[in-house]
Amino acid sequence: MSKQSFTKEDIFRFADEENVRYLRLQFTDILGTIKNVEVPIAQLEKVLDNEMMFDGSSIEGFVRIEESDMYLCPDLDTWVIFPWTAGKGKVARLICDIYSPDGNPFPGDPRTNLKRVLKEMEDLGYTDFNLGPEPEFFLFKLDEQGEPTLELNDNGGYFDLAPTDLGENCRRDIVLELEDMGFDIEASHHEVAPGQHEIDFKYADAITACDNIQTFKLVVKTIARKHNLHATFMPKPLFGVNGSGMHFNVSLFKGKENAFYDPNGEMELTDDAYHFIAGILKNARGFTAVCNPLVNSYKRLVPGYEAPCYIAWSGQNRSPLVRIPVSRGLSTRVEIRSVDPAANPYLALATILEAGLDGIKNKLNPPESVDQNIYEMDREEREAVGVLDLPSTLYTAVKAMKENDVVKSALGNHIYRQFIQSKSLEWDYYRTQVSEWEREQYMKQY
Repeated sequence: MSKQSFTKEDIFRFADEENVRYLRLQFTDILGTIKNVEVPIAQLEKVLDNEMMFDGSSIEGFVRIEESDMYLCPDLDTWVIFPWTAGKGKVARLICDIYSPDGNPFPGDPRTNLKRVLKEMEDLGYTDFNLGPEPEFFLFKLDEQGEPTLELNDNGGYFDLAPTDLGENCRRDIVLELEDMGFDIEASHHEVAPGQHEIDFKYADAITACDNIQTFKLVVKTIARKHNLHATFMPKPLFGVNGSGMHFNVSLFKGKENAFYDPNGEMELTDDAYHFIAGILKNARGFTAVCNPLVNSYKRLVPGYEAPCYIAWSGQNRSPLVRIPVSRGLSTRVEIRSVDPAANPYLALATILEAGLDGIKNKLNPPESVDQNIYEMDREEREAVGVLDLPSTLYTAVKAMKENDVVKSALGNHIYRQFIQSKSLEWDYYRTQVSEWEREQYMKQY
């Protein structure tokens, strides 16, 4: 969705001309879940004057009950009317930043936190940090009660089309709704696994891109349900097939110049690009818990299913964590391939940016690129070229996060503490469960 600039007067006019009846004030909690407070349009003036309050103690990782009052301060440039509400009292949306009663930005707000890290970037002389995400998702059929099943609606594969890809109509309707909301869609296709899809939209500045990811998820789930389907961004819903990723293509700018592009440099990359790559590799184990935040995320990060599980980089090879796509000029970018769609995009991007800036500030240099298929290398061969493994479980990822000061700086004390507490509880709950696999394996044998 292209960034636009709106005034209060514009919002009042749009609401009147389009007969908007309700307004959703949207924000994102620490776990990446979209939250919203819906108010009648009669409250629009109060909303635009930043006077709308909500109970922050009810939101995961925000504040304790004795300090619960929080303010929703809308970003006017995020105004959009949901197309699917046309004809029945239209509903509009504004994405909000969270403020404390003392008038200061709330440090536990992921969107506000990303703005803080972007300010650090600007202090180093950079003007923009762009993100082009590649989110993937699965479509499952709903049962008679409207609950998701494990039954897929197609057996398609990569780039298949109808009648093999029976999700094509749903995917097309999703694209049409997104375009009506201002998204610039670049590609839409079936992914490798049955029932798996990808829709790519144009890159944008960091905040807008993360807003777009959250809006995209909402649209995908809403339109899928109209087709009697359930869309899930769970990283690995099925055993034995590829999981869903959300590759992050990122680039730094100084004014109109791409800070990663040098026509005379090795691979046409600048020193900043190499330092940024080195920072990503150095801090990869530390930011994995944020970019792959679920127990289930680590069922995707295994060899054989195209997801990276090794810390390396390449200009052509798709098996390492970091790849440099062939485009140059203004399109020069670094692709981080480990991120999955369950990640909170604001937090994931904050940690990736901080990691890259760590490389730039300390003039770190990356190891040699690994241009062979790492999946075909044994451990000794990987160790010989300095390739380390990403964490293999949420437990080891959180442990690595605790040992990384760069990630702590990227999240700030409030989010850092709340995130670790939440994920430690998630792991403890998971590890004490008894699975169906265990019963099948052991019940009769022992």
